[in-house]
Amino acid sequence: MNIFQEPILYQHPHLCIKTLDFVCNEEESKEELSWHYHKEIEFVMVMQGTHEIRTVKHSYMLYPGDVAIIGSSQLHYGRKKGSGEMKCFVLHFDLEPYFDPAMMSYYRNFSEIHYQLDELNDLFTENPSLKMKISGILHEIRREMQDRSKGYEIAASMHIKHLLLLLLRADKRGILEPADWGDSNTLKQIIDYVDLNLASHISMEEVSRLAGMSYSYFSKFFKKAMGNSFTDYINLRRLRNVERMLATSNQSVTVLAEQAGFTNPSHFYKLFKRQNGCTPNEYRARLKNN
Repeated sequence: MNIFQEPILYQHPHLCIKTLDFVCNEEESKEELSWHYHKEIEFVMVMQGTHEIRTVKHSYMLYPGDVAIIGSSQLHYGRKKGSGEMKCFVLHFDLEPYFDPAMMSYYRNFSEIHYQLDELNDLFTENPSLKMKISGILHEIRREMQDRSKGYEIAASMHIKHLLLLLLRADKRGILEPADWGDSNTLKQIIDYVDLNLASHISMEEVSRLAGMSYSYFSKFFKKAMGNSFTDYINLRRLRNVERMLATSNQSVTVLAEQAGFTNPSHFYKLFKRQNGCTPNEYRARLKNN
């Protein structure tokens, strides 16, 4: 089982976007495939042939006109199926730069704490109109990034936000849960602080002081903004990191949990099984079997 972090080289540093036309004329591969992941969200649109995408939990068979989304840092792989030429358009983009003050109240919707974004792929099967709209936007992004006409940066940025808006409004299953408006600047500072210190001890007392709030007010503010208590949010973020490390490292589960910031092994095992329905070693075995 080979696993690696795929480097994404942006075509424009401020847009944080990479687009490419992927063409494959080779016969269907029978070799062992490599799981990979990247911070960027990925959209795939098949224009010709058949393409299979696998995540840890799901498998998607895509035909001409089909689209699929892969979440941030989600383990996955793709391969050509069948004979003949396969052609796909692939869009990668880092979501974080698109959360300006107007978008920040929806941060929790796309943070992938409880669900990874590939859970939304059922929407494209259930809602052909949505799939058509998403395909249309992907075609527009492809054209803008290839032609690079005057103002293409503005157009591409607007199209990315349009993609997010369509997903948000089409979701009827509660995967993108609604969020209450909060102080966007303060919330962004808190999230950034957590990202930098996730593997270390994070004190809610210290974070509330950094936010300029009392302990009690901060607790209420964070839960209203993110839908989770601060402690639960930290634990869920750390669990995501452990899941990825289980795939990329052969170190013991205890060592990986410590590296992620968990100090109590018993508590970690309980949280992991509750979140994934299996033990860490069973999760690692599932990856190998896939």
